[in-house]
Amino acid sequence: MPSPDQSQQIEMRVTARHIFERALAQSTVDAAFARHVHCDHGVLRICEDLYDLNTFARIFVVSIGKAAHSLVSALEMQAGRRFEGIVVSSTQPDWQIPGFRYFQGGHPTPNRESILAAESILKSLHAQTASSLVIYLLSGGGSSMVEKPIDDEVCFADLVETYKLLVHSGAPIAEMNAIRKHLSAVKGGRMAQAAYPAQQVSIMVSDVPDNMTDALASGPTMPDSTSTGDCYEIAAKYAITQRLPASVRELFQRHALEETPKSDAPAFIRSRWWTILSNTSLIEAAKRAIPSGFHVEIDNGCDDWDYEDAAEHLLKHLRELKKSHDRVCLLSGGEVTVRVTNGGIGGRNQQFALACAQKINGERITVLSAGSDGIDGNSIAAGAVVDGSTWEKAQAIGLNATEHLAHFNAFPLFETLGNLMITGPTGNNLRDLRILLSY
Repeated sequence: MPSPDQSQQIEMRVTARHIFERALAQSTVDAAFARHVHCDHGVLRICEDLYDLNTFARIFVVSIGKAAHSLVSALEMQAGRRFEGIVVSSTQPDWQIPGFRYFQGGHPTPNRESILAAESILKSLHAQTASSLVIYLLSGGGSSMVEKPIDDEVCFADLVETYKLLVHSGAPIAEMNAIRKHLSAVKGGRMAQAAYPAQQVSIMVSDVPDNMTDALASGPTMPDSTSTGDCYEIAAKYAITQRLPASVRELFQRHALEETPKSDAPAFIRSRWWTILSNTSLIEAAKRAIPSGFHVEIDNGCDDWDYEDAAEHLLKHLRELKKSHDRVCLLSGGEVTVRVTNGGIGGRNQQFALACAQKINGERITVLSAGSDGIDGNSIAAGAVVDGSTWEKAQAIGLNATEHLAHFNAFPLFETLGNLMITGPTGNNLRDLRILLSY
């Protein structure tokens, strides 16, 4: 029989898992569309906007990202089978919607189909007129799934190498996307530029900070708030200029990047953007799933921090709250960053969880960290859940947890211990959720 302490540890791990799973279940694309998108007698309502679909000569839909198929399906559920367009995701759905051409783009780096998808989208958008309506359905992962270098001197291999370098640079997503935008023919508002003078509206499922929506899928339909100057500073900050492939490095060294469209560009006069799901939606759903008896607080102050600093910050906050409350649940959204060296199998959530396991050894604390897309790094897991017994359990069965942490190889350790969070790909991405319980 488990001891009272062991029983409480099991209970808290189960509680953390249930909070995460319920938050996911309440943050679906279908639920968001039911709240924010509706069509009646040919008039499409998107949040506060109304579009009389019968007044447009042509309606074209572009859906890109991890939720691409789910978004098109939800749009048709609300408005009927009246659309045509292009769907680009990193996986092939079990079925395809008639009238749509499907591409399987790469993630986290582009593949050949990413290029084909970008070329097909640009060709279709250039064919639109002032009497067209273009509906964009944007979700996380779109940056790599749809791509075409703006400079013909940048070949496909150099593009992939640049993406890999950015992913492993330690830069947060918004900074990575600033560089991606300025190297791309589709990002940073250039897709909207291609569709001008059509009327355009974007429906977004966001995997970026709420105040940086133009970073979602690298902002293909929005004015770009970043500049070429930002790109040069970011490259210097993370010391990547000299490591870039020659064709890209040359653009940086000559300061020859082309500026992206800004808010005064004509393409944005008839454009609108609506976020229907975000990390805030996920956190609010998690908050509703917390059992009674917990004091609940939200701390997103460590968004885009290094995982080690984020762990220190959140655990310090949790311990302070515990001084005044018997049971505490601290929720944290966004993403932490990991600068990978000698990488094994895992991801930022598992790395964060393992770092926490070391810091809470022997304490009555449980920590869950997982990605809402169901994919953490190069593993099959969404993340992991740990408590004050995890570190010693690993050592007791001969696992060197310190080595696993140092070599970014958390997955094999958690797989052996049974601590993984495995949901499978969710077809959605609202960034990560961290759940810290003290009892």
